[in-house]
Amino acid sequence: MNLKDLYINFFIEKGHKQIPSAPVVPENDPSVLFNTAGMQPLIPYLMGQPHPYGTRLCDYQKCIRTNDLDNIGDTYHHTFFEMLGNWSLGDYFKDEAIEWSFEFLTKVLNIPVERLAVTVYAGKDNIPFDQTSYDKWLSLGIKPERIAKTVDDNFWIAGDTGPCGPDSEMFYWRSNDPIPEKFDTEDERWVEIWNDVFMQFEKKADGSVIELPNKNVDTGMGVERTTAILEGVTDNYASSIWKDVIALISDISGKPYEGNEKSMRIIADHLRTAVFILADPAGIKPSNTDQGYILRRLIRRAIRHAKALDIDINSDWEEQIAKLLLSKYDVYYSELKDNRDVVLTELKNEKVKFNRTLEKGLRQFEKEVQRGEDIDGETAFHLFDTFGFPLELTVELAKEKGLNVDTKGYEEKFKEHQEKSRTASQGKFKGGLAGDSETETKYHTATHLLNAALKRVVGPEVHQKGSNITDERMRFDFSCDHKLSDEEKEKVETLVNNWIKEGLEVRCDEMSKSEAIASGAECMFIEKYPDVVTVYTIGDVSKELCGGPHVKNTSELGEFKILKEESSSSGVRRIKAVLK
Repeated sequence: MNLKDLYINFFIEKGHKQIPSAPVVPENDPSVLFNTAGMQPLIPYLMGQPHPYGTRLCDYQKCIRTNDLDNIGDTYHHTFFEMLGNWSLGDYFKDEAIEWSFEFLTKVLNIPVERLAVTVYAGKDNIPFDQTSYDKWLSLGIKPERIAKTVDDNFWIAGDTGPCGPDSEMFYWRSNDPIPEKFDTEDERWVEIWNDVFMQFEKKADGSVIELPNKNVDTGMGVERTTAILEGVTDNYASSIWKDVIALISDISGKPYEGNEKSMRIIADHLRTAVFILADPAGIKPSNTDQGYILRRLIRRAIRHAKALDIDINSDWEEQIAKLLLSKYDVYYSELKDNRDVVLTELKNEKVKFNRTLEKGLRQFEKEVQRGEDIDGETAFHLFDTFGFPLELTVELAKEKGLNVDTKGYEEKFKEHQEKSRTASQGKFKGGLAGDSETETKYHTATHLLNAALKRVVGPEVHQKGSNITDERMRFDFSCDHKLSDEEKEKVETLVNNWIKEGLEVRCDEMSKSEAIASGAECMFIEKYPDVVTVYTIGDVSKELCGGPHVKNTSELGEFKILKEESSSSGVRRIKAVLK
């Protein structure tokens, strides 16, 4: 039995219910392009909205983080990763959470106590030292010298205000060196494997802190890192999660892993991430914007490293690797089975496109060097950004021509681009658990009306493919095979505004998922919802499964105005609109 199954079974025995993994592309969350943590899809419930599955939950969540792409290639960073989590929504608190964490680590995973150390919150200003957690660890047999009291690393808050609280992290001695008696948090041989967050306070705008009436527990454990620890390897890519993928890349390239680690890790990591993005119900395709841009960048970077390994790019190398990855994960994530052909087709298409781009890049390079001048930083970055030329390729080609490259100028341009990319991909958790603003709540409701209007004007085959909502506007992606005519846009706009003027009631009901589907309720990501779901009904106009939040009556929305209608990706159109 693997780690995911052991974890879920353990917490089900402790009275938890397993919830489905949310898609990697978040629904109605403008703060990030991808789900970046196990707790992210649970924000409404951590804020107090009742969860259909109750107060004790557990899952394994697909996560994607793109803020440290440049670190991929080392032994432990991953773009896509799986996070194990268990939650208490106003149910159990510190004693049980810590006790079960310890029990799972020492009794289920059989990790020796002497290889464990923990941290607790030391206390600062008006938030006290976490005596409860400290005493609990002592009672479980963790020695005082193995408990570090810290401030910065042991307090959690999503933004400047809102729910917050201390956390307690668990560390494993990942080295064959003698284990020191005293736990030093600066010693990198101690590796964090689990974190228990205790949301017990609320921080107000004036800096004051009050106790929350309902206290939540949010925990997280990374599958990749913990698997490597359990298998006694210091390179995550040498664990059972990656071993067969690396072996296949080695076989395809005819090169050993040793000496080619970086390229093989990047290919394995980036193709796994691309497989999950392409299989996601949101229908993301490689493009030059948002999630599509990240996807394209990942695939193209994998191709560049395949070339570095002398893999024949025109062979079916990417298909072989993708098929292995699909077979490893489709038992846990049904979308990998459902969208298998889409994954393989899009990977191949992007490979073919990029091969053409590389050829264009070589022609552009030849033009640049005809002048016989050294290559400046801006030109080097243009070759990277437009044609996918890594700096080392430009330097190598320039050297053959007896020319130098302004690598410092390139790095400056790259950092500037990286900052823009990080802002777009990572975003800010904007108050996190502080919840949605009144304006965003209105836009959430407006997406339901827009979806209903498109079905009436364009046709019932229209389905929502994604949305992005901010305080300033809404963006709505939908399946459609043509550009909307001015007449269609006008009809959609008129319909939405008529429904707003009618002052339709927005009703919220809980029912079983099967009942919801039978009643005609629409859902963007059906597999992410539990057996009991929340259905929002707007008059006789719209009925959708949704996590909220929404207004009580459409009259609260104001005037709906379409700003722009454009292509998002193949077969998907995008509307940008505002409420005045």
